[in-house]
Amino acid sequence: MVKKKKSSKKIKRSTDDLIDSAIAQQNTWMEKRRNFARRFLKTLNIFARPSPKKDVSSLYNPIEEKKNQKTGVYAYWFPILCALLVILVALWVIFVRTTSSPKVVITPNIPEQVSDQDVKEILAPTFDIVRIEQEGTIVVAGRWEANKNISIIINGDVVATERTNSNGEFVYSPKKTFEPGNYTISLLGVEPEIKSEENVFIYISSRGYKNSVSLLMTKDGSTLLQAPTILSDGDLRVTKIDYLDTGRIVVTGDALPRLRVSLALNDKYLGFAKVSDHKHFGLGADVGQLNSGEKYTLTIRLHDGDGRTIAQVGHTFIMPEMTGDEDTYYTVRKGDCLWIIARNFLRRGVLFSIIAERNNIENPNLIFPKQLLQIPVPSKDNNK
Repeated sequence: MVKKKKSSKKIKRSTDDLIDSAIAQQNTWMEKRRNFARRFLKTLNIFARPSPKKDVSSLYNPIEEKKNQKTGVYAYWFPILCALLVILVALWVIFVRTTSSPKVVITPNIPEQVSDQDVKEILAPTFDIVRIEQEGTIVVAGRWEANKNISIIINGDVVATERTNSNGEFVYSPKKTFEPGNYTISLLGVEPEIKSEENVFIYISSRGYKNSVSLLMTKDGSTLLQAPTILSDGDLRVTKIDYLDTGRIVVTGDALPRLRVSLALNDKYLGFAKVSDHKHFGLGADVGQLNSGEKYTLTIRLHDGDGRTIAQVGHTFIMPEMTGDEDTYYTVRKGDCLWIIARNFLRRGVLFSIIAERNNIENPNLIFPKQLLQIPVPSKDNNK
């Protein structure tokens, strides 16, 4: 059997049907929109205030309508008022605020004026220590302005130039040994050139550094920086023994740092002192009045941490008897000190306190050039 083929033709809609269908859809959409608008307006009408009923007669009264009509400036009063306020604010900002606002003036920091005298005190180099070492060398330490060059002058000649550190400190320690004799040391700052107001006089003895002297000389007099070593034993060095008119014995010297030094007179314990970190010590004790012509033995001991004696020096002396009949006089010269004067006249420098007592000198380390000193001479019996 032969199968019949199905017809593949489609029925097409006419243009009029398409137009009618589109119009119908549009009308349906418009109807829905109108219904939504009616419901929305009805909802808003609930919150609306009822308008007052107007007289029907006045609706068609042309005279009353003309009276209620706003014309000219009165009709636009609000925009005009806003414009005037804006203009007033702009005028206030331009003229009032700019003129009344304080002006900020930045001035540089001007340092306080420093007098010439203050500048001189600040800039002048100064000495801290001047020591004569065992090998015959010297050590000079002082201070000036930080990170500056400073020259060391010995007997008028510049021998070296050192640089100060951030703290203004410097040290000059040459390896050169100095021949026995007298030397004067001064300092000269570089850029600007300012010379020290102080000088240091040193005497290097031919018998070694133990008998050498270092003096700081200023316009007010001289101060003893390093005294000759009177006694020594190992690390213990005694540089000064003094008997004051108040009946007190004072001993100074050098030893190992942080150890103890004790003092005894005729084997009687008088006290102790601790050595500083810089190896210096000083101790004193009240012993009362010492009798003239009597022999005394002074003992200085250095002790370790356990209290054992590791160094000891003894000094035996006879308290001199002074006479006023054979007194002589001496005029102080530049570079002198009481220790040198006592050594020359009394044969021992440790007796310089006797000269200080006779001349009412409160500070034995401070004497002045051209000062007249009365020198008590020991009796003949003590010279034997």
